[in-house]
Amino acid sequence: MDYKPIDTLGIKDTEQLRVMKAGLFDLVSLRVSQNSRDEPTLLGLDLVGASPNYATGRKVSKAYFDTVDAQLQKQFNVKLLAVWPFGPQILFCKKPISKLADIKGMKVRVYDQNLAKFIELVGGTPVPVSFADTHQSLSLGVVDCAITGPSSANSAGWPEVTTHQLPLGFQMALNGYAMTMKSWSALKPDQQAKLKAAFDTLSDDIWKYSEELFQDALNCNAGKDPCTTGKKFKLVDVAVSPADLELVRSAVTKVSLPAWAEVCDKSNPGCSQKWNATVAPVLSQK
Repeated sequence: MDYKPIDTLGIKDTEQLRVMKAGLFDLVSLRVSQNSRDEPTLLGLDLVGASPNYATGRKVSKAYFDTVDAQLQKQFNVKLLAVWPFGPQILFCKKPISKLADIKGMKVRVYDQNLAKFIELVGGTPVPVSFADTHQSLSLGVVDCAITGPSSANSAGWPEVTTHQLPLGFQMALNGYAMTMKSWSALKPDQQAKLKAAFDTLSDDIWKYSEELFQDALNCNAGKDPCTTGKKFKLVDVAVSPADLELVRSAVTKVSLPAWAEVCDKSNPGCSQKWNATVAPVLSQK
């Protein structure tokens, strides 16, 4: 493997499908929501509210995997090999909150349109801010709250400028591994099977590790033990209520699915129909 990190290449993470289609790379670690402007079908893996926890996130990504794979092959000549999570994206605030509804009237840092629409539904004001600028935006009061994973927040020092964390997952922040069909087709059937098995094992390992890291980072942020991966802070851990869980789940039918379906069906007719046939049954299981 000739491995090249994206930050040394001068290529944006929103351009990954394009560089693969152009044949510049054989294999890419693919950001899901970041590339969904080029291929809206991708976002069906990670709609706001669909995956509030790891178990559901895993089922959703498996249920929709083949639909995404088929569309990437058709549009970009790219094969999807695996899907894995950064982990639940949760809420950090510099003002006291005891439930999700308390963000009403507050400015909340978001990173995509799907999430922005959900924050509006709850009564907050979504503000798009890049991850790199969020610490300063919280510090200066440009935003009152911000959303990311607990480990990312810890390493970026968000608990220095916030007081509360609400560990309610809005999205799973999924990523994938993708390979050009040209490179895939050049492999013999036994090589393809070996490679796919290796990626299956890798994604299994990442799903497990991500869950361990999520819990550890929550502990670190709140100053609890065990805390082995990050720095200890003293955030207030806000308990997730059944009402808040229900509110996030309701986002699927109220906001994220209709907004996404409209965009996706334009570029990939029948895209939301496939989602309803494959993912909806998973979400109706209690």
